[in-house]
Amino acid sequence: MNMKAPSVAVDARKYWAEVMPPDHLVQIYQEDEAFLTALEAYVAVGLAAGEGVVLIATPVHLDALEERLQQRGIDVHAAIHARNYFALDAEETLSHFYVDGQPDEEHFGLLLTEVLRQAGLGRRPVRAFGEMVGILCARGEEDTMLRLEHLWHRLCWERSFVLFCAYSRNVFTHDASRVIRAVCECHSRVVA
Repeated sequence: MNMKAPSVAVDARKYWAEVMPPDHLVQIYQEDEAFLTALEAYVAVGLAAGEGVVLIATPVHLDALEERLQQRGIDVHAAIHARNYFALDAEETLSHFYVDGQPDEEHFGLLLTEVLRQAGLGRRPVRAFGEMVGILCARGEEDTMLRLEHLWHRLCWERSFVLFCAYSRNVFTHDASRVIRAVCECHSRVVA
């Protein structure tokens, strides 16, 4: 019997459709292309399922994602207008709860809980993506980054949403193996 192998796109849709709250996933990538492909599938599956999608990323990645979604036929502006799609600048968002060189748990909780509440209006499921941890790692603030990962993880459980984090392999410079291991231990799944 000659069976055709499923395409990567089908596998990606299936994978991202099966994530469930409070999954906290991480991808450590070499090339932006692989990361953006994963993020595109993650977001597209969420929007197709009627979920609220929260993105906290660099402007470069937000722009690239929006372009990819538009090419896929997803009207990002309509999703924003419908309050299904929330795109926030990672540096700016980080500045709202970063106090004395550390993420302030209270400010973090207040800010992110409000964004997640808006995304989950009507009791719809929410999936979020965060790149703030990658920014902290790139700055060499490894302890601070791990603290933020733990705050996110706790919030996933408290608010019951899916969270996807991503790190460029290039940001791990000092004792990379140890830090990567610590990052992976903060998550429930590692995305290939």
